Amino acid sequence: MSTIAPSRTTPDLHVSDEELRRLYRMMVQIRRFEERTEEQYTRDRIGGYCHLNIGEEATVAGTVGSLTSDDYLFGGYRDHGLSLAVGGSPRAVMAELFGKETGQAHGRGGSMHLLDVERHFLGGWGIVGAQIPLAVGAAFALDYEGRPGAVMCLFGDAAVNIGAFHEGLNLAAIWNLPCVFVITNNLYGMGTSVEMASAEPDLWKRGQAYRMPSEQVDGQDVLAVREAPQRLLRLAREERQPALLECLTYRYRGHSVADPGKSYRPQEEIDRWRARDPIVMFEQTLRTRGILDDAAVEAVRAEVEAEVQDAIDYALASADPDPKDLYRHIYDPKGASDFDRMGEGAPFGELSIRGTNWASGDS
Repeated sequence: MSTIAPSRTTPDLHVSDEELRRLYRMMVQIRRFEERTEEQYTRDRIGGYCHLNIGEEATVAGTVGSLTSDDYLFGGYRDHGLSLAVGGSPRAVMAELFGKETGQAHGRGGSMHLLDVERHFLGGWGIVGAQIPLAVGAAFALDYEGRPGAVMCLFGDAAVNIGAFHEGLNLAAIWNLPCVFVITNNLYGMGTSVEMASAEPDLWKRGQAYRMPSEQVDGQDVLAVREAPQRLLRLAREERQPALLECLTYRYRGHSVADPGKSYRPQEEIDRWRARDPIVMFEQTLRTRGILDDAAVEAVRAEVEAEVQDAIDYALASADPDPKDLYRHIYDPKGASDFDRMGEGAPFGELSIRGTNWASGDS
């Protein structure tokens, strides 16, 4: 099949007012959740790495909002927005960021490893590009078992230069697997620009080498983003045709909360992208259509604010995981017996837990 020409404008869609309001609320929710997450991190309530979706809300809402209940989603470590977009509980997401037992992964995953199996969100993955072969495997399972649905796999621009990307797309194309690969191109892999890292900076063109439909959309335009994966997912479900979609977007914060994001990005560039804030742009569109007014906007913001504050309060009140369960949920082909002697472990008395003569092999 020949590739589809890149799309850079909002298509003329017949989208219901209800759906437009839902997309808007989703974007506002993700933005406020991430702003408060950043605040909680600075208050030392969230540990480890933490990567925010601020500025990328249209890409998140437009792609994930195109999935059906039969579809599956894989993402990278910038995954808070993905988990909210599939309908995950803000309480469970925030509790996971806090490392609480009530979190999505019972406090074991944290920011980079959210998941919601019930809603077919099979993880944020902390290793760059690691989700690509896993998504291809899930697409193979759907095809092998003759099940409906398709797989969507999101990853950043830096992932297109690793082996798993090429191996995954190649296998999906050879076996005609129902998988839509989505590049969230926020122009930088950590602090390295796409132009410096990729000989072909138009990343959507990579799919042409595998003879799959490939295109680029304006990742700040939620309706343009929404239309493209809907069409490509339909091809995947009905014709078992994989595809590649590149969403051009921008992160308004640094790579992570530890990165100011200013030393490698010109202020003029930051200002230019801030002028195309996806939420502001969409809000203006809905106001023009008469779907939103000042009262409606304030109502959404107030509702979201209360929801996120409730999630923070819930996380603060939730219990930490019991240290006795430290080795639960760990894959062990020999059974749990390998961990019987280890108890609480960590730097709190390993030798006494394992036995004073552990080094000699006696316990």
